[in-house]
Amino acid sequence: MRVPIGQGVIELHQGDITDEATDAIVNAANSQLAGGGGVDGAIHRRGGNAIMAETDARYPEGCPTGSAVISGAGDLPARYVIHAVGPVWSGGGRGEAALLADAYRRCLELAVDHECRSIAFPSLSTGAYRYPIDQAARVALRTVIDFLHELDRPLQVRFVLFDQGAYGAYAAALEEM
Repeated sequence: MRVPIGQGVIELHQGDITDEATDAIVNAANSQLAGGGGVDGAIHRRGGNAIMAETDARYPEGCPTGSAVISGAGDLPARYVIHAVGPVWSGGGRGEAALLADAYRRCLELAVDHECRSIAFPSLSTGAYRYPIDQAARVALRTVIDFLHELDRPLQVRFVLFDQGAYGAYAAALEEM
């Protein structure tokens, strides 16, 4: 699915984010930037030790929830990895939606600051952090749409969704908007 927004475009793809040759890919990181499972583990495995070495050196304090930091991409086809820390789902009453939107927005800001024309996102917080996928999709897409209307950059925002269920949730949310 592909939807133009201002000068840019939002795309939905089902696949593996580590295959993306966009300028930046987003890692669903933990606040310690310590590596982990899921998207985070896949990025570190495929990207090699250089990514962890750089984040350890540049961000020894980690990254707070609702924010993001950037590193090189090691052996990945992208130029950069943006490590975003989304919230753990606690029922929706602890500011999770605002923190999730902040994480997406910070990723987009970093992409623009580093002159990225394209960025690929996974579905942040919907794996181990248990954020309901339908709600997360609406937050993610609304944040990206608003950012593209505001700055018209990056030109290509791709959501790379691992399975058909995630793709369906994002497609339904994008059609609503």
